[in-house]
Amino acid sequence: MGNVGGNLWMRFWEIAKPYWFSQDRWKARLFLLLLILLLLGQTGVNVLFNEQSGEFTSALAAKDAGRFWHSIGVCLYVLIAAVPIYAFYYYVRNKIGIHWRRWLTSYYLDKYFKNNAFYKLNANAAIDNPDQRIAEDINTFANQSLYFLLLSLGALVQLIAFCGVLWSISRELVLFLVLYAIAGTLISIFLFGRILIRLNFYELKREADFRYSLIRVRENAESITFHRGEAHESLHVRGRFDHVFTNFNNLIKWQLNLNFFQYGYGFLTIMLPSAIVASRVLSGELEVGRAIQAAGAFAAILATLTVIVDNFESLSRFVAGLDRLNTFSSSQAETPVTPRETRARIEATRDSRLALEHVTLQTPNYERTLVRDLTVSINPGEGLLIVGASGGGKSSLMRGTVELRYRAHRAAGNGADAVLTTASVHGAG
Repeated sequence: MGNVGGNLWMRFWEIAKPYWFSQDRWKARLFLLLLILLLLGQTGVNVLFNEQSGEFTSALAAKDAGRFWHSIGVCLYVLIAAVPIYAFYYYVRNKIGIHWRRWLTSYYLDKYFKNNAFYKLNANAAIDNPDQRIAEDINTFANQSLYFLLLSLGALVQLIAFCGVLWSISRELVLFLVLYAIAGTLISIFLFGRILIRLNFYELKREADFRYSLIRVRENAESITFHRGEAHESLHVRGRFDHVFTNFNNLIKWQLNLNFFQYGYGFLTIMLPSAIVASRVLSGELEVGRAIQAAGAFAAILATLTVIVDNFESLSRFVAGLDRLNTFSSSQAETPVTPRETRARIEATRDSRLALEHVTLQTPNYERTLVRDLTVSINPGEGLLIVGASGGGKSSLMRGTVELRYRAHRAAGNGADAVLTTASVHGAG
């Protein structure tokens, strides 16, 4: 379990680190510091409200008007301070999220377009829907990272703040609370963890596949109509949706099981604190307000200790998205395939002739040879018809020719008049 957590943290830090050590780091860190201070303010407000709720409840039970109205007055002052703290907390959090997303998007787009990585990724079967990973997974990563980071930090601060309150009222409650929280967390992780993360991972992938199949129909509408491929494309799109449907059905079944556990686990906490301290209240050892305060502290501490239980569904989706983004990042960092050694010659002149000499064209991964030892010359005004079976390399030859012309332009440096005259290339496609 520790190894899994360590690997998760390493994958997270690999993606998160560049932004926090970039040129924008000081601005980002300043905003984060402000956010942490606002979080501490929220915790202080919660502690004060919990304390005063017990105070005015005890005042009502004792029929002490002065004590009651004094407590209500303190609550009003706390409320005045609480409103701006909570409002600015969410504003600053969203501000950091959108700036982090902008930086990450720019960072990944630079890598995506560098050395034609976007083209090489098409040959990588492990990377599906790079558009979704840039548009959606980065957005989810930036915002959910902040959410879970602050949730964890807030839980720690709240645990420290309320433990003292609860310990002073009932040590039995503290002991029960720790055991209850540990049991719930272990059940969530080992019974639901791996399955929900896997299903959420495939849900993201299959939704993206379905959306891409619809985009493909829109972009190739003319060709599909011309070749009367409506039935085939419809079958293909419906098949993609069937995968979405099947996976989502499995996902909601496991979410149902998780909901049974979470709600049963949560509802028990409504009565358990009162049941544990009831004898002391009935005997007069504890005031009613102190029992209310103990219940509030119990609920606050339980929320901190059961962060994983209460947020397991969204956490599993976050981990699934993190895995996809980490895979995408790793694939971009891989060393590109080095072309095999060949004798290549690119020359540029100012005539209008296009000539290819001894061209061999292969797929980017060198699994197939599409064209071997091709020599052809096309003079101005001449036409050339290229025919062949589907998948034989006609489009790849055209793309390779365009790429060679571009390389000839760069090699010649003679402006728009420079054209490719001869070339011998290997792996140009």
